[in-house]
Amino acid sequence: MYKRQVSEFLSLTDGERVVCLTTLDESSPGLAIGTEQGVVKRVVPDYPANKDELEVISLKKGDSVVGAVELRTGEEDLVFVTDDAQLLRYQASQVRPQGRPAGGMAGVKLSSGAKVISFTAVDPAEDAVVVTVAGARGGLPGAVSEGTAKVTPFDQYPRKGRATGGVRCQRFLKGEDCLVLAWAGAAPPRAATANGTPAELPPIDPRRDGSGTPLAKPIAVVAGPV
Repeated sequence: MYKRQVSEFLSLTDGERVVCLTTLDESSPGLAIGTEQGVVKRVVPDYPANKDELEVISLKKGDSVVGAVELRTGEEDLVFVTDDAQLLRYQASQVRPQGRPAGGMAGVKLSSGAKVISFTAVDPAEDAVVVTVAGARGGLPGAVSEGTAKVTPFDQYPRKGRATGGVRCQRFLKGEDCLVLAWAGAAPPRAATANGTPAELPPIDPRRDGSGTPLAKPIAVVAGPV
């Protein structure tokens, strides 16, 4: 497979990162976006062909995009996971599509001091899982501890309404006080360290609020099957 660096196609300023690749297909149900402060937005697939760069959401001060995904059917479930181990799942149809300049709407109710660390869209008809990794706050910038991880069937988490609180998705052990990584998507999940080395995930745990299993290597990224 031929690979090319994203930097060959666009320039990223300090603090910017790529969160999604999309086809801009006008026949799709649009793009779903989730932010750190719990905002959700479905973008109408109306993209001018004569522009190289388009703003797809107006962000409030201090907010940032955590995840974005092109919807395929519009029947997907949108999934927020917060750093205090809460997961909220609801149907994408609960989010009214908006034009590009709009700022979105309330997506998940956050507890004091909490933030969103993962936003994905999951086809409920697929065999899907939720992967969470717990750790501790106050580590060195850029450092990733081994922590504990849990892999749970997606269907163990009930649907709730938009802008409500979630349900607990991992119980913290002694020394843990936050989730450092989370992902929901099609099984089987794949994990890797910061340098791209494959990392092993624990077996599936059917308990949606159970504690994690210690990791042999620190996980930096989780993704679904290629």
